[in-house]
Formats: sequence, structure tokens, C-alpha cells
Amino acid sequence: MEEVRSSNNVVYRCTYHVVWCPKYRRNVITGDVDARLKQIIRDVCAERDAPIVELETMPDHVHLLVCCDPQFGIHRLVKQIKGRSSRLLRQEFPNLRRRLPTLWTNSYFVATVGGPTLEVVKRYVENQRNV
Repeated sequence: MEEVRSSNNVVYRCTYHVVWCPKYRRNVITGDVDARLKQIIRDVCAERDAPIVELETMPDHVHLLVCCDPQFGIHRLVKQIKGRSSRLLRQEFPNLRRRLPTLWTNSYFVATVGGPTLEVVKRYVENQRNV
């Protein structure tokens, strides 16, 4: 079971599966770019107190399983990861600037994971008055 976390006024257990791709789904996440990207993602997540459950890259997309404070928001975390990684990787690897107008697409996929199924939670809420 995942760890229950808390901040000043919220207790939460929010784990997200996030997937995003380079512009035009180009195969650019390889070799040194891959290693540096993973380090940048780890750095941003550590700064935002967002523990990484799992991180894996493919040449044309990134999978991140991460816990994130719902008050900070997964959208802000992804925006910071994509923004910093795009800026740093394009500075450090000039060939990325030549191949792509921007490193990442504007979109990403996100889904919550873990915990009980929707049906179990629905029954729990429906039966609150009967408890």
C-alpha cells in the first residue's frame, strides 16, 4: 500500500501515471539525452517533494509514476518537468535544437493509480447513511 502523505491542511495518497512525447514523436530520448532527462526529472520531483515510484523512458516517450500533493497539482509538476528539461536538454544537446522547434508536445496523458476501484468507492459513499 502506498504511503499516506500530508501537508499543512491536507492528507492525501495521490499517485499519478504521466506519459508525454517529444514533438512529432521523434526518437530523441536515447544515450546521454536519456540519462540527463532522468536526472532532470528526479531533480524537479525532489524539489517539489513528489516521490517517484517509477520512471522509464522510451526513445519516443516518457512514463512517470509519481506521488504529488493535490494542492500543488500534477499539472504544475508536469509543466515544470517539461519546461526545465526542454530548456536544459536543448542547451546541452544542440542537435535537439536543429531537429525540433520545441522538445515536447503541449499535451500529456495522466491517470490516477492505486487504491480501491471506482465501484468500491461508489458503494462506500452510497452506504454512508447505513453505517
